[in-house]
Amino acid sequence: MPHCIIEHSKGVKSLSSPINLIEAVHQGAFKSGLFREADIKARAISFEHYQVGNTELGFIHVTVRILSGRNEEQRTKLSNSVLAELEKLNLSSTSLTVEICEIDKESYAKMIV
Repeated sequence: MPHCIIEHSKGVKSLSSPINLIEAVHQGAFKSGLFREADIKARAISFEHYQVGNTELGFIHVTVRILSGRNEEQRTKLSNSVLAELEKLNLSSTSLTVEICEIDKESYAKMIV
């Protein structure tokens, strides 16, 4: 935990590789101090067709799914940490957003096979 799902517009300006985006989100989650680095999972999905208002703006939206039980201060620290790492990518004409979603502990199931 956590699961970091990165949605982004195809060809985000100034983004040399989706790997840089995944690494930035991974580091942001780690630097929050809430998770062991080995437990952080990140993946990216590129969208070719999208609309952001009535502009030519690209986007990066990160959904961080965590088990329930973290307080508001911890969730805010996590979103700000991920956002700070995204800002370091020096992107242009791109909307950056981070959302923290809680997973219900009682119904979450996991298995490694």
